[in-house]
Amino acid sequence: MSSTPLRLAVIVGSVRQGRFGPVVARWFTEQVAAHGGFEVDLIDLADAPLPLALPPVPPAVDPDLPRPAEMADLTGRLGAADAFVVLTPEYNRSFPASLKAAIDWHYTEWQAKPIGFVGYSGGTGGVLAIEQLKQVFGELHAHTVRNVVSFPRYYLLFDGEGNLKEPGEPGRAAATMLDELSWWAAALGAARRERPYPGLG
Repeated sequence: MSSTPLRLAVIVGSVRQGRFGPVVARWFTEQVAAHGGFEVDLIDLADAPLPLALPPVPPAVDPDLPRPAEMADLTGRLGAADAFVVLTPEYNRSFPASLKAAIDWHYTEWQAKPIGFVGYSGGTGGVLAIEQLKQVFGELHAHTVRNVVSFPRYYLLFDGEGNLKEPGEPGRAAATMLDELSWWAAALGAARRERPYPGLG
């Protein structure tokens, strides 16, 4: 097995004003560092240009379709990742349009790679958004892991400094998910190196 660290892209899915996503991202990247199995690339969609108007030919038909030049950095980072964790709020029982745009502008970048989720919202902890995302990523031939991290009523769980008041259970949930991601990332990475994934194109 390669000694090169697995590359985990942690995607902050919300671009809303006053969003809580960066607080969750800081906590989660600390969990990844404590886990020790990944090299983290934190991708904040607020920093990425994501036109909602998609090209006439979808990426499933033309994976190398022309994209805006300023999107090249995002596309390259997604393509280089061995695994993903998507941080998502829940808006009207679903996930943000910014996240859907990032997904839909790409195709092969997701394929045969594992994806985990961290959700947060007022009531459900983002699980409704996560369940929808699992369906979407399944269509893109990604493997979504079973275990997730969820923060219902997140505004009661974090203090004013952005630290969890009771970090034990969420920390254990993150470690479990990261163990699962690590296994799948190593297994799928080895498989992709051995032969091309048959679902491409």
